[in-house]
Amino acid sequence: MVMLKLIFTSIFICASTFIYAQADSLFIPFEGMDFTWQNGNDRRDSAVLQSKYFTGSVMIDANYTYSLANPIDHTVVGSTALARNNEMQISSVNLGGDFYLNGARGRIMTQFGTRSTVVPRNDYSQYRGQYDLANVYRYLSEGYAGYHFNIGNGINVDAGMFMSYIGLNSYYQVENWEYQASFTSDNTPWYFNGLRVQMFPTKKLKVEAWIINGWQSYGMFNEMPGVGGNITWCPKENIKLLTNDYYGSDAAGLPGRQRFHSDNSLLLRYFNRPKSTGISRMAFSITSDLGFEKGAGVVGFGGDSLTPEQHFMSGMFYNRIWFHKNKFAWTFGGGVMTNPGRYLVLYPTGDASPLPNPTNPTTTAGTHPFSANPGDQFNGWDCSTNLEWMPNQSISFKVEYVHRESSVPYFAGHGGVTSPTGYTTTPLPAGWAPDLVKTENRIIIAILFRI
Repeated sequence: MVMLKLIFTSIFICASTFIYAQADSLFIPFEGMDFTWQNGNDRRDSAVLQSKYFTGSVMIDANYTYSLANPIDHTVVGSTALARNNEMQISSVNLGGDFYLNGARGRIMTQFGTRSTVVPRNDYSQYRGQYDLANVYRYLSEGYAGYHFNIGNGINVDAGMFMSYIGLNSYYQVENWEYQASFTSDNTPWYFNGLRVQMFPTKKLKVEAWIINGWQSYGMFNEMPGVGGNITWCPKENIKLLTNDYYGSDAAGLPGRQRFHSDNSLLLRYFNRPKSTGISRMAFSITSDLGFEKGAGVVGFGGDSLTPEQHFMSGMFYNRIWFHKNKFAWTFGGGVMTNPGRYLVLYPTGDASPLPNPTNPTTTAGTHPFSANPGDQFNGWDCSTNLEWMPNQSISFKVEYVHRESSVPYFAGHGGVTSPTGYTTTPLPAGWAPDLVKTENRIIIAILFRI
């Protein structure tokens, strides 16, 4: 709550500054700074599909991922980026862009491919009330309308679905250093549905506030909306500091349970010789998250068998080295996570996936559910390394090796998570259970396109 008070105090001060500021010309935030090196950011220095009123964007993520466990049903467990093992897949096709006219602004980005199923399935707000929210929003990654107020350094007010910014990685893989995100990013939100206000006190500082339906949810789990904000500061072109903070009530049917989450990152480019045919650039990113839930039978820390603790602590680090005028790059890194209560753990897919329990919202039902009850423990760590070739700004080729481990059986083993044959049409015999294991190793080959 202290962080939220600081955020909204900053917003009030910034708003007061904007009202009385005298701007002689249109302000462009972070003008003149090169952010193409940053993790989670557009690496292009200019847009191709650009006109006076519209800037278009097309992104395609095609990949092949090979699991060394070779699950018979080809199902990937515990990832929002991947869906199918040992076969070619189109993870995401995004079409859209930004519209603007006399201060009016709007953004539409569609999403097709496996991500249109993988990501919405983790949103349980769709089970509240009528209408199929997952299918209503499934094919939109972003969609909002807003207005730019040319007051002081500028204020943007947008309503709709926008990127969440919690976790350093971008939702779009073409913007990330690594392909399979570490636990920190993969278990925190990719999108919010609600209202956003962006303000720029200075050329190097952005302050943002959110009033949203909830934590990566199309609808609202209870009656209290989620609130939060972002502060991004770039004192120099080679440094980026940011904090994202959230407070809400996101346990279905438990309005007395509140969630707090703080996500904090530092990016530093510590070497830059873009014309060099040897090492041309080096940078690292480090992220640390701390969150907890409290109320309705749980506490954040210091719990016991009667009142279990539920919190989220994680961190990740990545280092990237570019070569030959930034045409090639090598990235390595990884992270750790602990999440007692498993309230942010991605549920395993298939028959291992939990279903809502209509009689008790704190528990799950299903044939062989992966439990996410108060007190259930989950710890994990991961590491990865990749090589990437970027012949131009519109396409890149990436080969990545990933190793992940968990404290409980979680990843898909050779037997898969669907049925004894791997097909959903096969009846489940008595005694069969999903084959979940504690480790996974995979190789990812991705082709990422953007104009």
